[in-house]
Amino acid sequence: MLVPMHLSRILIREMADMQVIELTETGGTRTFPIVIGLPEAFAIDRRIKGTQIPRPQTHDLLAETIRALGGRLREIRITHLDAGTFFAQLVIDRDGEVIEVDSRPSDAIALGVADGVPILVDESVLAEAASDAGVEPPPSAGGTSAPDGDEDGGEEDEA
Repeated sequence: MLVPMHLSRILIREMADMQVIELTETGGTRTFPIVIGLPEAFAIDRRIKGTQIPRPQTHDLLAETIRALGGRLREIRITHLDAGTFFAQLVIDRDGEVIEVDSRPSDAIALGVADGVPILVDESVLAEAASDAGVEPPPSAGGTSAPDGDEDGGEEDEA
């Protein structure tokens, strides 16, 4: 099952290599952090604020390319967590055709955040993130978990 979530916090520490974004369950209480790189953190922050720059950055270029090819980023899915690395997919709609593209969560969020694209997280990712942090996952009827310290080791690697 996919759980709607939203970007609730971005922590940027310019003197550190690793930054943190936090996703929170929409209408719920579950949260989890994802460690990302500084360029992705700056891109997310800039796109949230709508800061205009003279030339397009990578995420702006990809967003415009999707639009120019007749597509629309429909949703971001965080699909699984493997050895501390989160995996995501861009779900693009083009004339009724659904196209799924492998992505790092930080890039997907940087791409979609400016347009309010929904973020959906697989229930298994929430359970594993809570487990990795040593937090008991809540029953599906409610409860809370606030894992901390999960690292996205793959966030810094180029795919």
